[in-house]
Amino acid sequence: MTVRHPVLKGRAALHRGWTWILWLLLLALCTVGMVSVRERLNAVHVTLVYLLLVQVASARVGRPMGITLAVLSFLAFNWFFLPPYGTLRIANPLDWFVLAGFLATSVVAAELLYRARELGAERARRAVVAERAQSLEASHRVKDERLAAVSHDLRTPLTTIKGLAHEIAASGDERADVIEEEADRLNTFVGKLLDLSRVTIGAAAMDVQPNEAEDLLGAAAQQVQGRVQGRRLTIHVDSSDALLFGRFDFVQSLRVLVNLIDNAVKYSPDGAAIELGARREGVELLFWVADRGPGIPPADRERIFEPFNRQPGTSRDGAGLGLSIARGIAEAQGGAVRYAPRDGGGSVFTLSVPAVDLR
Repeated sequence: MTVRHPVLKGRAALHRGWTWILWLLLLALCTVGMVSVRERLNAVHVTLVYLLLVQVASARVGRPMGITLAVLSFLAFNWFFLPPYGTLRIANPLDWFVLAGFLATSVVAAELLYRARELGAERARRAVVAERAQSLEASHRVKDERLAAVSHDLRTPLTTIKGLAHEIAASGDERADVIEEEADRLNTFVGKLLDLSRVTIGAAAMDVQPNEAEDLLGAAAQQVQGRVQGRRLTIHVDSSDALLFGRFDFVQSLRVLVNLIDNAVKYSPDGAAIELGARREGVELLFWVADRGPGIPPADRERIFEPFNRQPGTSRDGAGLGLSIARGIAEAQGGAVRYAPRDGGGSVFTLSVPAVDLR
């Protein structure tokens, strides 16, 4: 809601008041001028002058002014230009048709001009909004392209650093292992930056085709086998839904699912089970990962998908890019990644993709 300052409101009201006075004065001047040459005028001349005044007022000021002038012109037309003059009586009954036609034409003209004015203003507003949106989109695209370029350029010195660390390690210097380890961590971070930039600018290649859900679950479980750190990974697929198919990029969806499992491993307590499963809901095939971690506060449940966002109070490694990349990959193939709190505590992350009927 827009709140105006009292001084500005007062000035606006004063401006509107003077505008009305000026247009009413203009109507009076037109009437006086036509009355002075009344004997040489006919009804057509008077109608044209008043109609022109009503139309200009409607276009410049708005509908209320146009309708007000139309009514006043109607009365002035009757009083000054239709005999007997100086009364609202009409000697010739046909003049009623002239007055009625004038009033109807004036009101319709005022309404049409008002709508045309509003339509023009709305188009102008939409044009401004569209221009701003395009400018913002172009700015984001330039930013993402620069991020991709910088991330790519970082790969070369990282490779050099890792090679030198490997050579130093051969001489027995234990610090070389630390250098190589940190170079690997930085290389992983740069790789995620590249992934994020590709997804953001729509440059991530997708090979979307029908795939079986159980194949993706098995591949994900095998890939994280050495990273669950003693936690149990349980896979759930209902026997009645043994053949679940969806349209998705197998490799990219595997990355998303592995990312969600790694995320569950980070925040699950030691010894807790991580559950992985798939099910069909309507036109969607859902892959879900459930943990018994601390969960996400309601205020942060959308922010966790923003780049570089990490839960406060955690000391885990990572740059906060995984969930952003996962959602971007899912949306690029017509799916989504969503969060929901788990009954009894914990989190459930769901990857949804279009389901496929093989009947």
